[in-house]
Amino acid sequence: MPTAVRAIRLHEFGQPQVMRLESVELPPPAAGEARVRHTAIGFNFIDIYQRRGVYPLPAGTGLGFEAAGVVEAVGEGVSDVAVGDRVAYMNAGLGAYAEGRNVAADRLVKLPDAVSDEQAAATIFKGMTAQYLVRHTHAVKPGDTVLVHAAAGGVGQILSGWAKALGARVIGTAGSAAKCERARAAGCDVTIDYSHGDWVKQVREATDGHGVTVVYDAVGKDTFLGSLDCAQTFGLVVLYGAASGPAPAIEPELLNKKGCLFLTRPSVFPHNADPARFRANARDLFDAIAAGHVRVDIGARFPLTDVARAHEAAERRETTGAILLMP
Repeated sequence: MPTAVRAIRLHEFGQPQVMRLESVELPPPAAGEARVRHTAIGFNFIDIYQRRGVYPLPAGTGLGFEAAGVVEAVGEGVSDVAVGDRVAYMNAGLGAYAEGRNVAADRLVKLPDAVSDEQAAATIFKGMTAQYLVRHTHAVKPGDTVLVHAAAGGVGQILSGWAKALGARVIGTAGSAAKCERARAAGCDVTIDYSHGDWVKQVREATDGHGVTVVYDAVGKDTFLGSLDCAQTFGLVVLYGAASGPAPAIEPELLNKKGCLFLTRPSVFPHNADPARFRANARDLFDAIAAGHVRVDIGARFPLTDVARAHEAAERRETTGAILLMP
């Protein structure tokens, strides 16, 4: 039998008030699917861009990439999760802003006892981003010096703490003194306020002129060319976001002139497209949470019925730490 749930739907784009809480019917899970009753829903700033129409979506679409909850029913052929399992997901398509939904079972990962539903919902998207950066894009190890831009942000704090736990010396940049303080608390050995002074020069000074092993740059336009100047000879620049806008195009020869640098533009979804690899990466993240290498900072919780207020708080920078929506 179909099950009625409440879910957020967008029929137009704009201010937070365009998000509508509607009753929708979930059919029984199809073959390969599981029905998940959400207990906590994650929030990311990309949700705001999608709501505004910066990244156009079809009319009537949902929002949200990640959530945690409990399996309530499974479709034909599903054997890797069972009714009653605590699970989370971050790569099952839009629609997490809901009391529940049907999800492809191979996009679900079981939660260990050491990780709560709220911890999983708050970190699985951001944490899985940090995971591929420190484990796959560059396997951080003792002796590395790592530069993390936007080190006070959600991914930046996780990335800084995890890299520190893996033995790296971590230099973090942020846009204010208060954000630098948060970056230090997250694990940065050195913090630089890039709203004041020559931050590239400060990074070079902090490394005795050698530069860093790897730069993790989620800012893009405002930092990318400077990032190239911060990497050591044969260093790696990882451009994984564009918070300030797309990075400027460069000629490949510039990488040679800057020190035979390596440059990559990765993304979380290809790293977790294969179900087995997704689950292995998630277990790595959960182990890091249990060990205290990844700290989960939940800054605010909002009822799903008050989703507009959650978006407003995020846009006004009224909260620090992760925002959760509670069904």
